[in-house]
Amino acid sequence: MSLTGRTVWWWVRLRRPCLTAAPRGPAVWLPTGLAACQRFYSSRDKEKIDMSAYPVESIRNFSIIAHVDHGKSTLADRLLEITGTIAKTDRNKQVLDKLQVERERGITVKAQSASLFYNYKGVNYLLNLIDTPGHVDFNYEVSRSLSACQGVLLVVDANEGIQAQTVANFYLAFEAQLAIIPVINKIDLKNADPERVEKQIEKLFDIPVNECIRISAKQGTNIDKVLEKVIEKIPPPQCNTTDPLKALVFDSTFDHYRGVVANIAVFGGEIQKGHRIVSAHTNKRYEVNEVGILTPNEQPTHKLYAGQVGYLIAGMKEVTEAQIGDTLFMYKQPVEPLPGFKSAKPMVFAGMYPVDQTEYNNLKSALERLTLNDSSVTVHRDSSLALGAGWRLGFLGLLHMEVFNQRLEQEYNTSVILTAPTVPYKAVLSSAKLIKEHGKSEITIINPAQFPDKHSVSEYLEPTVLGTIITPQEYIGKIIVLCQDRRAVQKEMLYIDEHRVMLKYLFPLNEIVVDFYDALKSLSSGYASFDYEDAGYQAADLIKMDILINGNPVEELSTIIHNDKAYATGKYLCERLKDAIPRQLFEIAIQAAIGKKIIARETLKAYRKNVVAKCYGGDITRRMKLLKRQAEGKKLMRKIGNVEVPRDAFIRVLKRQPEK
Repeated sequence: MSLTGRTVWWWVRLRRPCLTAAPRGPAVWLPTGLAACQRFYSSRDKEKIDMSAYPVESIRNFSIIAHVDHGKSTLADRLLEITGTIAKTDRNKQVLDKLQVERERGITVKAQSASLFYNYKGVNYLLNLIDTPGHVDFNYEVSRSLSACQGVLLVVDANEGIQAQTVANFYLAFEAQLAIIPVINKIDLKNADPERVEKQIEKLFDIPVNECIRISAKQGTNIDKVLEKVIEKIPPPQCNTTDPLKALVFDSTFDHYRGVVANIAVFGGEIQKGHRIVSAHTNKRYEVNEVGILTPNEQPTHKLYAGQVGYLIAGMKEVTEAQIGDTLFMYKQPVEPLPGFKSAKPMVFAGMYPVDQTEYNNLKSALERLTLNDSSVTVHRDSSLALGAGWRLGFLGLLHMEVFNQRLEQEYNTSVILTAPTVPYKAVLSSAKLIKEHGKSEITIINPAQFPDKHSVSEYLEPTVLGTIITPQEYIGKIIVLCQDRRAVQKEMLYIDEHRVMLKYLFPLNEIVVDFYDALKSLSSGYASFDYEDAGYQAADLIKMDILINGNPVEELSTIIHNDKAYATGKYLCERLKDAIPRQLFEIAIQAAIGKKIIARETLKAYRKNVVAKCYGGDITRRMKLLKRQAEGKKLMRKIGNVEVPRDAFIRVLKRQPEK
């Protein structure tokens, strides 16, 4: 229906979605207003898809899992094209990677879903695809995505072969008892060797060679075979539309105008606009405003039925209302909640503070909205004498921390101070007084200020990880030396084929959290891959190292460290502080101390006036008298002088920087 002439006049007066005049005055509209009205009108009357045409037996829910840069997003682009979900153009690159940080870095950070419609042997199928991240730091996204699926495409690069994250993702899918379809990608490359990769898959995963599909996602080779295999091998979801409504929230985002948009997988019943639903987590009631599917853009539908994956808008205005892992059910028809998700275990902690304390509330709001979209981040309030009020955030890894910081800046226009990353330690208390105070004998330490004295502790524990390194055999020697330098213990060494080796090491988490991955890539010319999983805690010789300025400890610069690394770290911090603190009229001693023992020192020399400049001759005692008087004045100034470390000096020292 077109909006022209008088029709526009009365329609604009009546509806007023885009008026430019005051409500009581005459209706005035501009060409831009008319265009907005036409968009509004057409979007309201857009034909909704009837999802009842896709019964449970015609639905397939699957994820794409792989190591970083093995072609997951490219394969997703081709699947969207071949099913007609998006038009075929040369611009279709990383269609599902919607975040700016994903396009800039060329990696997938958020799992994204899309519904595809495909006709196979005369039957219309609904294929719900979820494209997942490949980096170890975003493993939580992968595990969440698998909960909404019945099968996976395990993509392996025909040139690089099986990598560390390929192994980790395979076992995630295997433990979830999902159907696994191996796909060998990039067969168009000059150095591709699909036969070797097929043998690796058979040896490591016990999947027959004839089940592997060879494709080129870039050129679109054999993509139709992938879809056929998905329909034949992956089972339909086990659920029924006659059951009461049971829907799992597996992801959510915040929209400034519509509130929370929840991504749901329907495990029973059906849901439509107008239904009254209840959250099992908060027990709050909502009325459904809109349901639909992602194609990959939002496409409203009349209903969503059991087995289908889509989105839901129900007027949730607070970010705390849409908990990932929550179960939604119909009002007065309660059901047993779904198991949800195991909460993510933070591996790295860092302090986050606003650059200007007046921005505290804005940053708080931005953090709440971003943690809704990234539920693996833990947030605890914290404060510092030097940096003011802030938070102590827990991340799954260093890349996760960097991406989170970048998203805060790009999506919410906030600028923050991020301190050096630390890991959570534990202490087994021996003091009855401390045990009574904490209510338990084992405490977790995420801030050096909480580090208990050695006399009241029977042992300290540090977190460990089981690291998997897959590398060409010519780099084994260098990598073993690197691992030994990081206090790692070798657990296993396995030759995947005649060229590649898989090493397993038990690492202290603190040793790999900052720069291990970069060092490994540098030693192996970029060929080695690394993955790790939590391996609990082990006893360690830990100490708290304080930084003293003229004998006064600076709490913000205290750090927990292994005894073997104390001297090198102390010296490095003292050197950094010497460069950061401005010179004074008196000498400043910068020291690193363990208890009362000084292990490193740097001296910042005082500004000094040339008091003997006026002495152009005469007796030497005159010169000595002037110099002695100056030295006494400096000594007195040092006694009463108070060194205040400026805020920017803290920022320069605390901010994570590569070691010298």
